[in-house]
Amino acid sequence: MNNLLVAQSGGPTAAINATLAGILQGVRASGKIDIVYGARNGIEGAIKGQLIDLNETVSDTRAMDALTYTPSSALGTCRYKMKDWRADEAPYKKIIETFYKYGIRYFIYIGGNDSMDTVDKLDQYCRINGHDFIIMGAPKTIDNDLNLTDHSPGFGSAAKYIATTISELAADIGAFDLPAVTVVEIMGRNAGWLAASAALSRINGGAGADLIYLCERPLDPGKFLSDVREKLSRKSGILVTVSEGVKNSEGVYVSEHTANGAVDNFGHKYIAGAGRALEQLVRHEIGCKVRSVELNLMQRSAAHIASETDIMESMMLGQKALGCALDGETGRMAAIRRLSDEPYRVEFTSVPVCEVANHEKTVPQEWITPDGTDVTEEMISYLKPLIQGETNIKFKNGIPIQVKLY
Repeated sequence: MNNLLVAQSGGPTAAINATLAGILQGVRASGKIDIVYGARNGIEGAIKGQLIDLNETVSDTRAMDALTYTPSSALGTCRYKMKDWRADEAPYKKIIETFYKYGIRYFIYIGGNDSMDTVDKLDQYCRINGHDFIIMGAPKTIDNDLNLTDHSPGFGSAAKYIATTISELAADIGAFDLPAVTVVEIMGRNAGWLAASAALSRINGGAGADLIYLCERPLDPGKFLSDVREKLSRKSGILVTVSEGVKNSEGVYVSEHTANGAVDNFGHKYIAGAGRALEQLVRHEIGCKVRSVELNLMQRSAAHIASETDIMESMMLGQKALGCALDGETGRMAAIRRLSDEPYRVEFTSVPVCEVANHEKTVPQEWITPDGTDVTEEMISYLKPLIQGETNIKFKNGIPIQVKLY
């Protein structure tokens, strides 16, 4: 019994398949694994026994390269919440049955915070119940909110897309000599890293974002209107970026009055709508031309402008997760430790997954300007290395080549 199972979970990214490719490359270099299986649609595939043989589906260098630069989760994904095994043991038993049936010794789960919760629970279950399996986590999330890692795979590419898009939008709206406000809503429920990356739109000298509001600071409607009026007094068109999860001083999501109150499997409210709410506020109180733009899924799927640094680090984290598993580490997550900003240097390590699961890493308050409308130079120094490099994506008929594994 020396096989490996890999699965992907949570929101897809432009780099999650690079982590899978890194694992597969590591397997071939090590010669210590017989068969690599992929679970379809995350942990649900392990529960249902829906596996595919990745030795066959990713069999050559061309397929590996295409996988590396394909966005989304090539194995499929899910948002399945594992209850504590004492409350519901049935899914755990089914996973263990799958492990034994397919001769699986190692399991690597690629995902974000909720996925690391699954890794932690499954590892605890195996150890308490005497099952000798190795359970490892490999990080993934564009939100960059995973604890104990300097940054998360997928974030750098999303940040590059956001910075580029904001730069291009600023050029567009700057062509008109009319008072106008454009509000751009950026993903981020409780952590404003993605919205902060809008500041990179200015690093080449362009106008970029005029105002940046992160969810780590409450947004006061009166102050917001004052900020907008002050910017409009100095230039005709301004660009505002805001985290989707921004709240008012009472802790209520700005978007809440436009939402339907629905929640996902993890109890998270659907909170999109902050941009529309601020658009309505500007239209009603200021009366100038105003529109809102929600970047939405493009932030995590824009592989055509992915960060090469992000892709390469994602591959290395896949290899690190595999190496840790082969060394007998279990209940841990591969992680990045930054050594310096300039020159940019990191090392790859592992951390206890129990200290990652159900923890959120938010933007430090000292990296937000005192007036709450921008970020500091420390934030720029942190962000800038993560968006460097352009990928060598292959095109066919003018469209990037992508793969799906089932």
